[in-house]
Amino acid sequence: MKILITGGAGFIGSNYAHFRFEKYPTDEIYILDKLTYAGNLDNLADLMDADRFHFVQGDIAEKGFVDSLFEKEKFDKVVHFAAETHVDRSITGPSIFVLTNIVGSHNLLEASRINGVKRYHQVSTDEVYGDLGTDSTDLFTEETPISPNCPYAASKASADLLVQSYFETYQMGVTISRCSNNYGPYQFPEKLIPYFFRLISQDMPVPVYGDGKNVRDWLYVIDHCIAIDTILEKGAVGEVYNIGGNNEKTNLEITKFLLDFLGKDESLITYVDDRLAHDRRYAIDASKMKNELGWEPSVDFPEGISLTFDWYKNNEEWSRKLMDNLEERKHKKVSTTPLEASRV
Repeated sequence: MKILITGGAGFIGSNYAHFRFEKYPTDEIYILDKLTYAGNLDNLADLMDADRFHFVQGDIAEKGFVDSLFEKEKFDKVVHFAAETHVDRSITGPSIFVLTNIVGSHNLLEASRINGVKRYHQVSTDEVYGDLGTDSTDLFTEETPISPNCPYAASKASADLLVQSYFETYQMGVTISRCSNNYGPYQFPEKLIPYFFRLISQDMPVPVYGDGKNVRDWLYVIDHCIAIDTILEKGAVGEVYNIGGNNEKTNLEITKFLLDFLGKDESLITYVDDRLAHDRRYAIDASKMKNELGWEPSVDFPEGISLTFDWYKNNEEWSRKLMDNLEERKHKKVSTTPLEASRV
């Protein structure tokens, strides 16, 4: 099997690359990544010398490059993680989100169709569904209408619709997954959980947006990788599958949990102005994954946080290099607003 993983130097993509490499010892794995601020070759360092592992740097928005790669390699499967994901940046500069998340996804779909890719999987987000609101007990199901509220979510929703159109029009073997917030190894250190780990460990103030009552569902990243693999092996083509952790928490609850985990008191909490288009609640109904494919989360939140914290303690040099790069970017006046969550 020859498989292409786009965005494979990022957080979830690199975790999936490791998972795939270990589970399928005869697979030939190709990673395609542009290596923007969130792409990091150190995430793949222990795989780079393997004969069946290949890294390609490139931009999915460049059609000629994508066409040439697909024509040359003739992939069997594509797992598409690559995306612009920072909500705040999508508000101040939406154009790159349209280019990467919509045009780039279309380029991959076309190249896959023309070159006979057998299975194409789109890694999407629960943000395409919009906002449930804190007064509701509803959950996002696969039948929930798409209703994105920020340019990032709209660009991902647009890509999802393109994927579905390729199933209906060309009968391509496509699937889509929409996942809740992830955390775990290799997560960019300015994302919420590793960012708060670092601040709390240094007794620094922890900034919480607005009133801290925005609700998200949290999933350990390895469970996400297992879910994607399950969809590729068992999922029906043309279908959408929600992936969730059954673990709804407010941002304030997350903050207090991390403070308690690290033995610090709540005096470190500081409230900052809320961001624009900050949806109040996302919550996933993943019963389709459980009932049809037999998948459900295996790692609960306390265990996942412990595993994550241990990984960051054992990989301080990895974090330090990324933080040094962030400082460089700040001096160049590039936005580094803390990120709330990560999916791709």
